[in-house]
Amino acid sequence: MSRPQTLCEAFQQTAAARGEALALRGFDSGQEFTWHQYAAEVERIAGGLAALGVGHGDTVATMLTNRPEFNLVETAASHLGATTFSIYNTSSVDQVAYLLEHAGTSVVVTERAFLERIHSASTPGLTVLTVDDGDLDALTPAADFDFESTWRGVRPGDVACLIYTSGTTGSPKGVEMTHANLLALADSVSAVFPMSAADRGVSYLPSSHIADRCMGHYFHLLYGSELTCVADAARMVEALPQITPTYIVAVPRFWEKIKLGVELQLRAAPEMAEALAAGSPQVAVALRAKLGLDSLRWAMSGSAAIPPEVYRFLTTLGLPVSEVWGMSECGLASGADPSVAKNGTIGPLLPGIEGKLLDDGELLIRGATVMKGYRNEPAKTAETVDADGWLHTGDIATIDDDGFLAIVDRKKELIIGAGGKNMSPANIENAISSASPLIAHVAVIGDARPYNVGLIVLDPEATAAFGFDLDPNVLAADAKVRELVRQSVEEGNAQLSRVEQLKKFTILPTFWEPGSDEMTPTSKLRRKQITTKYAEEIDELYA
Repeated sequence: MSRPQTLCEAFQQTAAARGEALALRGFDSGQEFTWHQYAAEVERIAGGLAALGVGHGDTVATMLTNRPEFNLVETAASHLGATTFSIYNTSSVDQVAYLLEHAGTSVVVTERAFLERIHSASTPGLTVLTVDDGDLDALTPAADFDFESTWRGVRPGDVACLIYTSGTTGSPKGVEMTHANLLALADSVSAVFPMSAADRGVSYLPSSHIADRCMGHYFHLLYGSELTCVADAARMVEALPQITPTYIVAVPRFWEKIKLGVELQLRAAPEMAEALAAGSPQVAVALRAKLGLDSLRWAMSGSAAIPPEVYRFLTTLGLPVSEVWGMSECGLASGADPSVAKNGTIGPLLPGIEGKLLDDGELLIRGATVMKGYRNEPAKTAETVDADGWLHTGDIATIDDDGFLAIVDRKKELIIGAGGKNMSPANIENAISSASPLIAHVAVIGDARPYNVGLIVLDPEATAAFGFDLDPNVLAADAKVRELVRQSVEEGNAQLSRVEQLKKFTILPTFWEPGSDEMTPTSKLRRKQITTKYAEEIDELYA
């Protein structure tokens, strides 16, 4: 079989080869689609979208939870040569309106939960399809629609999707990824993290982010794996034992919750805890099976560093986890096979990707996976990708003798204290937050200040597990909670140099969620907004 040149060709090859094998499942809905059924739905929906006027180069958006309809619509739109993108489910009306207009959207597919926001943000001429109301089922191709010639007319250089950056500063930028970009990315990733038709994956991360789009959609249709969509990430603990995935992509908070859950179980079974600490493989196997992670061949963790003690715990359980690194502008760019992965590093660059460090430590990469550019923003594209094709990542990195990279922090987020010392806020925050499961987030303040202080936000799940009240106002004032946090800050400070340590902290009477004022949808801190929103609390810490 020849190597596919577009995602459409990849899907058609896979669907023909896999036939009656299970392709898609909805964990929450119970829906199931074989590859033949998937292909039939793609042809029908593509024809229906074409009848609505969607053609080559047009833009189709989705605002959906993780459900099979996302994959069906995405694949169908791709077969028309259309460009697709997803809207974060936490987006405000203003944010939705910006994305719809900026992308030049002609059709948006959504569900009732988001319909009010879509209608409030609608631009003239926008067609809205609601999956709950059967709008997708009602799509019908025109009698003269030529599906075969339409998808064969899609070219490798066509823009397959837009990935809108999280927008930690300013408006989000629309990263244009072509069919060729995504197929090159699949080659690079599969060289280290192989996928096949025998695999089982799970889609639960936001499809607006490149991680789920690739691992939960593009690579799935390329390699023919079985995919289960979990609409509510809170149900992952329940879903995993039923899915038993062979690969998974997660963020550090997922692994921290795995650790917390297992430790709570071990509290009730001290003999198991002792056996696990002594290195008992039987106990580790039993715990992995209970988690539904006993079939894992590899797991990726990205977005931020896993705290060292969490990584050690995962290793004790025998979970094959690798820390990886990537960007919306290039997809996954580095990572190591779990058997050789090193905690605190993001592995070497993947095959096919070049890299170099500038004098200030900024990582630059180049390769076929680097984006075509930012939609409608040539000046910003030129600032990010230079004339020689090097993507300026904005991340400060180091490299060891084995070629393993480590990310220090974002170039623009480094703290320069009043004494001139350069410090990584992420490194400080990880040291503090990893000292206690009660702490969900730490925001370090210290740029041009005499010392560092911290805004601390608690984790509602962990505080509930330890028997504390769930009201954030009560928690922030609870003497026992404050003492536990103080001890955690001291423990974290012990891992830091004197100048990096937090001299003061405050517990905020709130919880931070992805997509909030304080966090991007991919759980990165919006530092400028945090500094502005909590200016009074920060001033009190320096009073």
